[in-house]
Amino acid sequence: MQETSVNAWNTFLQFIQKSISETEFENWFSQINLVEHTDDRYVLKVPNIFVQQYLLENYKKELASFLPLDEKKQPCIEFVIEEPKAQEKKTPTTPLIQEVKKEQKLRLNPLYTFDHFIEGPSNQFVKSAAFGVAQAPGKSFNPLFIHGGVGLGKTHLMHAIGHTVLEKHKKLKIECITTEAFINDLVNSLKNKSVDKIKRHYRSLDVLLVDDIQFLQNRINFEEEFCNMFEALINQNKQIVITSDKPPSHLKLSERMTQRMEWGLVANIGVPDLETRVAIIQHKSELKGCNISEQIAFYIAERIHQNVRQIEGAINRLCAFAHIMHHPITLDMVMSTLKELLEQVTPKLVSIDSIIDSVCTTFEISKSQIKGSSRQKEIAKARQIAMYLAKEMLEGSLNQIASHFGGKTHSTLLHAWKKICQEIQKDETLKRQIEMVQKNLSQ
Repeated sequence: MQETSVNAWNTFLQFIQKSISETEFENWFSQINLVEHTDDRYVLKVPNIFVQQYLLENYKKELASFLPLDEKKQPCIEFVIEEPKAQEKKTPTTPLIQEVKKEQKLRLNPLYTFDHFIEGPSNQFVKSAAFGVAQAPGKSFNPLFIHGGVGLGKTHLMHAIGHTVLEKHKKLKIECITTEAFINDLVNSLKNKSVDKIKRHYRSLDVLLVDDIQFLQNRINFEEEFCNMFEALINQNKQIVITSDKPPSHLKLSERMTQRMEWGLVANIGVPDLETRVAIIQHKSELKGCNISEQIAFYIAERIHQNVRQIEGAINRLCAFAHIMHHPITLDMVMSTLKELLEQVTPKLVSIDSIIDSVCTTFEISKSQIKGSSRQKEIAKARQIAMYLAKEMLEGSLNQIASHFGGKTHSTLLHAWKKICQEIQKDETLKRQIEMVQKNLSQ
């Protein structure tokens, strides 16, 4: 029966290898080893938790077809995360073993690299900044603060920085954590009376990557400790990268913490435009060995546009269906398989409020600032752009439009419109900013 068990696993691998691309098989399946098996139990060794999750989320049905099942009709599989090989005494292999341990401790997603990050107008700047930080940690953009909505690629860029640092700067000590993990570390250290030890650990890092800093809000004691650690690292020119769903000024954190996070570069990652979403769909489907035509890619991209994670979910579903049913990906198949995901394309109504919202998002200011009387350069410019777009895109009297800007007069609105009309002819940066506001309005 032992030979039968081995054959069942090998048969599964042969089936998968024929169903997916060589790249996907190499990335996900080539490093999985069958280490123990009986008639009703399989133990698989995987290099990290991401491979385990990927296998169960995408190939559970195929596993159930080849391997024994439990009472709940689930594949009888146990996973073992691969441990680094034991270090031999008096050998020069220590750096290699330390590197393996570092990779496992970081648990970086193997697909979250710069090569797999699809670049477009909404993320080009932040991707370049992240790449620069990865090439020379602590030399520029320190700290790097990346903010944007859910599923737009913040964690992808953070893991990409981690991969590059591990590859190019092997001697640097790096940590990649979520804010919740940092808080849990502090809580455990308090329970174990090892606070000094955890402080020394974080203050000894060369590169610190922290995901979802917004979860530090309303946690004053933890925020204070994070801020102290932050200052200690920055004062030593150690690199810090932080992600959040909001810019520092919009977080409910202390002024001290907010100012520290604004010391370096604050970069926004926006919603990808249509062409970028099409490129993402084709790239992700190619990794999975699926053939999605450009026409179908555009069809999906026009209807799923909130974030990249939704797009990935749609591709996973399509490719799984195509592999299992041996069915080509056609428009009819997409419409039926992704029925609840696809959004009908309806023209978005532009209003004065939506224009103000889009300008506020682009320039990272509040509605009260844009409707107020502040003459601060950045706020005044954003207000003029909003007035310019309102006059260009809306019908109605100048007085009606101007009244939405804190009771401004029609002459103020007209002055702003004329000023932007003149400057847009010679200022490329201004032109791109207005185009970005308009793109946000159309999405």
